[in-house]
Amino acid sequence: MKISINSLQESDAEKLLEFEKNNRQFFEQMVPSRGEDYYNFETFQLKHRELLAEQEEEKSRFYLIRDNAGNIIGRINLVDIDTTNNIAEVGYRIGKEYGGKGIGAKALKLLLETEISVKKIKAKTTTNNIASQRVLEKNGFKQVCIDDDEFEMNGQKLQFIDYLLEL
Repeated sequence: MKISINSLQESDAEKLLEFEKNNRQFFEQMVPSRGEDYYNFETFQLKHRELLAEQEEEKSRFYLIRDNAGNIIGRINLVDIDTTNNIAEVGYRIGKEYGGKGIGAKALKLLLETEISVKKIKAKTTTNNIASQRVLEKNGFKQVCIDDDEFEMNGQKLQFIDYLLEL
């Protein structure tokens, strides 16, 4: 499947909220819930505008992953951009029906081809998120450590795994 990544725009709010609602249960199996209020359109729109302001200030870059028809199938973000130390952190989420198709790896590759303002990119995933670990490793990220602290999510004891890519 051919995909593209496009910078987040104000006009994306409604479709993005729909994507988030449609995939909420799936996402919450791997990451903590964003809370009920997040899915209220007024709250979502406020948070959306905050992201756009952060992007405008070049502190972060937010992209939507789209299929050939222009449908939102995921998100990928570069956040906490530190131009002094040339480092940032990457995060992504792919919709449930698109998982296992290599879309996360393709989107990360596209981001890395687009993003040349930093020399190091950090990432973090959980010990149970094997798909995310594969996406990172396929794109050259190296595992740095597994955090000592355990936490419980959805009845499972988990730890975070930290990754780093040096460009």
